[in-house]
Amino acid sequence: MYAQYTEIALDHAKNPRNVGCLDDANVVVQVGDPECGDTLLLFLKIGEGTIVDISYLIKGCGAAIATASIGSELVKGKSLNEALLVTDETVTAALGGLPDEKEHCSNLVASAVHAAIGQYLSTITGEVAPVSFKIDTGDEH
Repeated sequence: MYAQYTEIALDHAKNPRNVGCLDDANVVVQVGDPECGDTLLLFLKIGEGTIVDISYLIKGCGAAIATASIGSELVKGKSLNEALLVTDETVTAALGGLPDEKEHCSNLVASAVHAAIGQYLSTITGEVAPVSFKIDTGDEH
């Protein structure tokens, strides 16, 4: 089964990059694939039209983890316009391909990035009110 995955995909599945919460995120979106149960919670810190930082939490298979990891690397530090060019096809290509039955996993990160940028742009234009987001860690000092 692992022979169907490239070394890049296996590396990102085993050693995902940019995982975790982002306390100073100014955009948070959640996307999911109801067919397979994968869920991605994406945190972006956007400043001056650039994705300054990115992180995510994911529940899913190794292919979903790998696509979220490489997708986060593809958009980090990019302008919003450059990030909008990232699609499920570019995510899959960056991994060197995925098995046919796992190609849908790349849509999670691409759709999350597009939704997050749309949310951010709607908020700064005043179409949508900003949402206050704070993670409760349970620490009360």
